[in-house]
Amino acid sequence: METTPPTSTLLLLVRHGATPTTGQVLPGRTPGLHLSDVGRRQAREVAERIDALPLAAIYTSPMERARETAAPTAGKFGLEPQVMDDLIECEFGEWTGQKLTDLYKLPEWKTVQQQPSTFRFPGGESFTEMQQRMAGAVEEIVARHTGEVVALFSHADPLKAVVAHLGGIPLDSFQRISIDTASISVAEFLTPKAPGDNAAGEDHTDTTSPNQFRMVVTNSRTGSLSYLREG
Repeated sequence: METTPPTSTLLLLVRHGATPTTGQVLPGRTPGLHLSDVGRRQAREVAERIDALPLAAIYTSPMERARETAAPTAGKFGLEPQVMDDLIECEFGEWTGQKLTDLYKLPEWKTVQQQPSTFRFPGGESFTEMQQRMAGAVEEIVARHTGEVVALFSHADPLKAVVAHLGGIPLDSFQRISIDTASISVAEFLTPKAPGDNAAGEDHTDTTSPNQFRMVVTNSRTGSLSYLREG
């Protein structure tokens, strides 16, 4: 029986699992932060949730906590994770390592929450730059894997920013998006039809653009995702 090739590319956007400081400090790009016991369990659960999908490739932030979250999935599928620098955590500059309870008291925190498009972390990155590099990374990954299922492992703010981009949500509203530890969000990118690839020999020009996409799932935390490629 002839198999019909997939008509879309699926990108699984996975946040790393919990660490000992999750929800307490802003670790940023500080090296040496590893998953906690809870985070390692979450990483194994991620692998189980996507086990039935035909995963073709894995990309990950260079940070330890992201690579460790990707490891069980890589082992299950026999894939070598590809480290991509643009998937790294936001550069928080002088705020790196600060307690969140202290940051909440700063006057700038209101801008971070309500007008993030105007904010740059002191000595660090702007939210706009973060979103642009994440969007560029996603575009590159999708271009490499037309019609396939791919997973990328990154961090809360970068993932929130790219989910906002893919969902048509203004950056100033991206803080309303929830991306929990080890959650999976899924974006679908339509695969352009080849010339003449029309049903019943119809002769008309396909208008499908490689830039057509949509968010299918956001912040999914439990259950198998096998239904995404059923049939």
